[in-house]
Amino acid sequence: MIRGFVTYDNQAVVRLTVLGNANQKAEVEPVLDTGFNGSLSLPPAIISKLQLVQSGQTHSELADGSKQSFDLYEGVIDWEGEEQLINIHQSDSTPLLGTRLLAGYRLTMDVEHEGTVTIQRLVEVTS
Repeated sequence: MIRGFVTYDNQAVVRLTVLGNANQKAEVEPVLDTGFNGSLSLPPAIISKLQLVQSGQTHSELADGSKQSFDLYEGVIDWEGEEQLINIHQSDSTPLLGTRLLAGYRLTMDVEHEGTVTIQRLVEVTS
């Protein structure tokens, strides 16, 4: 199970460790974004620090209807104590955690300042 918290402005946040290509690590606190169907977005400074390798590019439609291209990088995160290889979108915004990582999980949150956020495998929920 992954735990997080709700910020004073009602954003759900979790803490993740992103692993770099030369044993570097970055602790990030991405905002959960159910409108983002990728896995994770990170700013260029973190991607550079971790020496992530670009793996391609993708095109997305943003919430305002505009279309934008994003560079993709291969990265590894610690997800429930296991290393998971994911695509990371480079974006100049706040780090975001998208629905691709939430697939197969239940997300619950108490929407109040310092409320609890939990991400739990559906297998655990139903057993």
